[in-house]
Amino acid sequence: MYSGFQNPNVVWKFGQGGNSVLVCYDNKITAPYEQRVTFSPSGITFKSVTRKDNGTYMCMVNDPGGASYAEATIYLTVLVPPSKPRISVPSSATIGHRVVLTCSEDEGSPPPEYHWLRDGVPLPPNPKSSRAFSNSSYTINLYTGELIFDPLSASDSGEYSCRAQNGVGQAQQSDAVRMKASEVNVGGIVAAVIVSLILLGLLAFAVWFAYSRGYFNRTKKGSSGKKVIYSQPSARSDGEFKQTSSFLV
Repeated sequence: MYSGFQNPNVVWKFGQGGNSVLVCYDNKITAPYEQRVTFSPSGITFKSVTRKDNGTYMCMVNDPGGASYAEATIYLTVLVPPSKPRISVPSSATIGHRVVLTCSEDEGSPPPEYHWLRDGVPLPPNPKSSRAFSNSSYTINLYTGELIFDPLSASDSGEYSCRAQNGVGQAQQSDAVRMKASEVNVGGIVAAVIVSLILLGLLAFAVWFAYSRGYFNRTKKGSSGKKVIYSQPSARSDGEFKQTSSFLV
């Protein structure tokens, strides 16, 4: 609400993430908002809002002659209950390794907090505070939805689900996904090494067999090494006998 202006020009701006757009200019609602926002001397009224309307609104008022000017800023938070969260949980993970589980949703406003459950039981923020989770080593980020085991232990096997809540409407819970904490597969590693050695042995045998059959020549066949030298006949006079040519083999 404003006072002290004769014929004021009113401008409303909306800012979010460093960008700003005009909602109202010279007492008129702009095209992007005219279907759901109305203007009055006391302010602007939204007929309907979405999560995208969260942000800062600035009202600027001035007289046509520029004699008086005033502005005010308000922040609008649109309240939206969270949607059903999505989780990413590996079906199998190796004991002793770092494992990350994630939970997220896109609708809640303000952004929700995320709480994890194992076999339907909420995980406490500090696992050492509960006998049921004292053998675990994990951290929970309530705002990003990450559940990090570092390292994973055998007792961490179970069905995991995530709950999102922001104080608006009912909390929403994800489907449960089972994770099995497994030992390192020593047998598989040994089998892979054996297979690799067999393949190397077969390759060595193939090379030896090719050489033994003469498919590869260790040396190239060269010339005999003999040279032939030919001399052009020299000039001679009549009656003289000279060797006119010679060959050296």
